[in-house]
Amino acid sequence: MENSSISDSNPAPDQVPPAHRRFELLTLGDELLLGLTPNTHLTWIGQQLGRRGVELARNVTATDEAAAIVAELRESWARSDVVITTGGLGPTCDDRTREAVAEVIGQKLVFDPEIERTIAERFTNLGRKMTPNNLKQAYRFERGDVLANANGTAPGLWVEQDGKVLVMLPGPPNELHPLFTEQVLPRLARLGLVRDGEAYVQLRTAGVGESSLETKLQPIFDRSGEALSVAYCAHPWRVDVRLSSPADRLSMLDLQSIADECAALLGEDFVCYGHDSLAKVDAELLRAQDKTLAVAESCTGGRLANVFTDVCSSAKFFRERWCAMATTRKCRFLTCRRA
Repeated sequence: MENSSISDSNPAPDQVPPAHRRFELLTLGDELLLGLTPNTHLTWIGQQLGRRGVELARNVTATDEAAAIVAELRESWARSDVVITTGGLGPTCDDRTREAVAEVIGQKLVFDPEIERTIAERFTNLGRKMTPNNLKQAYRFERGDVLANANGTAPGLWVEQDGKVLVMLPGPPNELHPLFTEQVLPRLARLGLVRDGEAYVQLRTAGVGESSLETKLQPIFDRSGEALSVAYCAHPWRVDVRLSSPADRLSMLDLQSIADECAALLGEDFVCYGHDSLAKVDAELLRAQDKTLAVAESCTGGRLANVFTDVCSSAKFFRERWCAMATTRKCRFLTCRRA
């Protein structure tokens, strides 16, 4: 690549920790501002960066108008180390992000035959005819990289310039998520802009309230003093506890040791380390013990069963689901099952 490297213009990564870098997110699209589509990109990308020791400094949602994109991007590009955009990379007339970004960073867009070939192959594999407007997605920046998109036609784009990084991602979550986890995060880690691994240890708990949890665990935390940072996050049916260390005064091994002591104290109220759902934890226990699960529901419309069938390989443990509203039918079904 001809574009300037981050290390050429900025201090070495060990001199400027990831937490001190400025990250901004631009989520683009009229559908977000009209409330037609929820802005899940902010939540998800913020969560992924937070796990790697970075906090988003700002998120702005802009319309599809080129002038609005240019104005917001110009502001973010001037003061940030990393700018991430989502949306506006598709084939239609309201996808204007590439052109707006090219104006701000002063790079030309060039047609890439390799991207064209990839798009054409995808249409062939789907048994569909590629319309000419899809070629709009085959343009990249003259001094930038292409992030191959295995789940859609619009590739992601990556630019390193002026000691900064620009990351452009397609809007559909099934395309954005794998691009971000499999390509963007590893690249950012190699540049020292995010940690290689998680920046904290998280305990997931259930069956105990936030205030009671703090009361129970605080004596353990007090022994580490200001070297330990503790954060609680309450969710329906669970409370998460994140343990980190300002300025890395405690190592990850130290944090894990503290977490292990908390888990032992909590007993059955401790669910897991990390971010697995309660359903996934239950599924792993069922598979490990070679047991199966059946669900009888009322007034939920099958929501409980859906939670379990969303778990990968649920067919190995999930036996059946039965859902009814009428009391007589529920009694008859459960009586038959018990017999």
